[in-house]
Amino acid sequence: MSKNKSVERRSVEKKRKTDKRADRRMSPQERQKKKRKRRRKRVLLLCFELFILAILCVVGYGMLKLGKLDINILNPNNLEVYKDTGPYTNIACFGLDSRNGELEGGVQSDSIMIVSINNETNDVTLTSVYRDTLLLQADGSYEKANSAYNRGGPEAAISLLNRNFDLDIRNYVSVNFSALVDVIDALGGLEIDMTQEEAFYCNGYAFETAQVVGKDMQKIDEVAGTQLLDGVHAVGYARIRYTEGNDFKRTARQREVLQKTVDKAKKANLLTLNKIVDEVFPQISTSLSITDMLGFAANILNYNIVGTTGFPYAVTTSEDVRNHTGSYVVPIDFIGNVSQLHKNIFAEDWYEPSMKVKQIHDDIIYLTGVSENATAMNTTFEGDTAQGETVEGDTAQGETGEGDTQ
Repeated sequence: MSKNKSVERRSVEKKRKTDKRADRRMSPQERQKKKRKRRRKRVLLLCFELFILAILCVVGYGMLKLGKLDINILNPNNLEVYKDTGPYTNIACFGLDSRNGELEGGVQSDSIMIVSINNETNDVTLTSVYRDTLLLQADGSYEKANSAYNRGGPEAAISLLNRNFDLDIRNYVSVNFSALVDVIDALGGLEIDMTQEEAFYCNGYAFETAQVVGKDMQKIDEVAGTQLLDGVHAVGYARIRYTEGNDFKRTARQREVLQKTVDKAKKANLLTLNKIVDEVFPQISTSLSITDMLGFAANILNYNIVGTTGFPYAVTTSEDVRNHTGSYVVPIDFIGNVSQLHKNIFAEDWYEPSMKVKQIHDDIIYLTGVSENATAMNTTFEGDTAQGETVEGDTAQGETGEGDTQ
């Protein structure tokens, strides 16, 4: 080994001497040019090293921030995934009526939303599932859609959506009232156009929300028009159901608040976004990996919400469900509703409902007596941008039913 090193050392020394002799034979201009070339190489190497270091710092910072999330790994065998929907990423989002910070079960999902991202176009659709919709549960019983999260947490809630709608949802994001309040406050509030009736109820719900999240509440003017709402009032507005449209209108308000929040977050500066991350991420539960989250974050400015609507599209309400008590949202022509869902989200004109969907269709008619020819209520409101057409059948614009669909 020592002999080889000695040979290498003599070779290096010989090369240096040769280079020095070559430099002496160069003109001053040639020597200056050679020095500039060496400096450029050193500068380029330094810039490359700084670039790599910057990337590592950004990734490290992102992983540090995302580490604040409550990441919950799901068992894919429990999700009842039906079939792959191709270039789409589907994520279930749950807004929880969580008074004590529960995120992974034991509470009702006050809001259920399917977020579908077309990975080829970056188009996004938001589809609210009415929480009182009569759907097939894991044990074979039929209950309200929001009961699944209470019974079995996010796995049960995701499998409910996949089981009933022939979907392939594998991930979820759950947030409680407090998280959304903090986000909206950090963004400086949202401008919402309300009726006088909505402004009245907004104060009532904001008072309750403020008590839950531990914040002060100042009443807004109970007049019609556009007002700047802080976090507790924006969440209060999204929770209103005691107006024309009941829970159907409430889901429209929820989508409106979510879209306005996203639009404003896309324009926020880094300091504001950093504050949101620090305050809100600990209040979020998700099954998305850090790699997934970094990918979404890198592409956030390219996403464009192109459709917002409520599901089922053709519905009525009933307090006369066989062996059940309370008021339920009943899909009219369940097969037609699910087919329309696939057309709206995935542009699937060729969708063929599974045997499970056909069974649910028949079971709902048996339990409720609501046939495919029933008159549908009005569930479409200003601001929704549903794609496609309504399901076939008599969908006259009736009034929503009375009663609290809690």
